[in-house]
Amino acid sequence: QVQLVESGGGLVQPGGSLSLSCAASGRTSSIVRMGWFRQAPGKEREYVAAIRRDNDNTYYANSVKGRFAISKDNAKNTVYLQMNSLQTEDTAVYFCAADVRSGTYDTWGQGTQVTVSS
Repeated sequence: QVQLVESGGGLVQPGGSLSLSCAASGRTSSIVRMGWFRQAPGKEREYVAAIRRDNDNTYYANSVKGRFAISKDNAKNTVYLQMNSLQTEDTAVYFCAADVRSGTYDTWGQGTQVTVSS
């Protein structure tokens, strides 16, 4: 079993930056890939970015490409999301998720709030 804990959310002005972290614990060797998702009020959860555990391949939603960067530290079992040039439409609860050899994101963190507002 894998557990995920996000941190780093908060309030930031438009154009600002914020970094999120997701620490995994438990059977972390079973993790195939990790991703970030977000859910804004009244909207469905949407994919943001992903990274594989066994290589450095990264994937991004078009809405964040060029502004957000996902990275990892396998030794710390931690995935990061660096968010730059934040816009008000980036406001959401951000969730970390893991694919634990199931082919889907089957393990989720509790989420962390990101608010972009002046």
